[in-house]
Amino acid sequence: MSRGASVIENTVSILRCFAPDRQELGVTEIAPRVGLHKSTVSRILASLEQEGIVEQVPSKRYRLGLGIIAIAGPLLADLDVRRAAYPTLQALTRATAETSALMVWNGAEAITVEQIPSPQPVKHTSILGSRYRTEGSASVKVFLEAEDGEGRTDGVAYALNDAETSPNEVGIAAPVRDHRGEVVAAVLIAAPKFRTDAERVVELGEHCVQAARRISQRLGGR
Repeated sequence: MSRGASVIENTVSILRCFAPDRQELGVTEIAPRVGLHKSTVSRILASLEQEGIVEQVPSKRYRLGLGIIAIAGPLLADLDVRRAAYPTLQALTRATAETSALMVWNGAEAITVEQIPSPQPVKHTSILGSRYRTEGSASVKVFLEAEDGEGRTDGVAYALNDAETSPNEVGIAAPVRDHRGEVVAAVLIAAPKFRTDAERVVELGEHCVQAARRISQRLGGR
């Protein structure tokens, strides 16, 4: 972060340090990540804590607080594709007994904006707001393909992450299109590798594609 960065830019940089695999961070961990002095980071965190956007845990480290949900709430509530997808995701999880999720694209990352966890004891889930940019991720494949403007040539209507990013997880994703035919989201099914053989992948892929089509229809897509 440059010295001339504004307080807002510094604050956003600090908040972006938190991630699913970095849920709790201390001032000394954040400072080198954002290129700020520890006293500056501490001062910004103190202000964020007053607003409930972060909270301090007993170890004196920080994590995101519930206040951030209040900020994001209006956006999530106004996200048409999220509202349209919710009942379909519920039905998808009931039909497959696996976790289903809705992903959107910010131009560089696939972001989880809705999720229905699997009812099974062993499952794969993510935190709302989780971001993925690895090209092997099924949802990222969907969005990158849409950006490239290339249709699938292998006869499959979904993208597959067969333990490419994690040896224990399989991801299957299909595109959601709006009334313009643009890809605005992706339906994702996440399942443990041990119960997802080739036959099961095909079955889950069909469910995923059908769910994506139903959501597309709700958005006015063909």
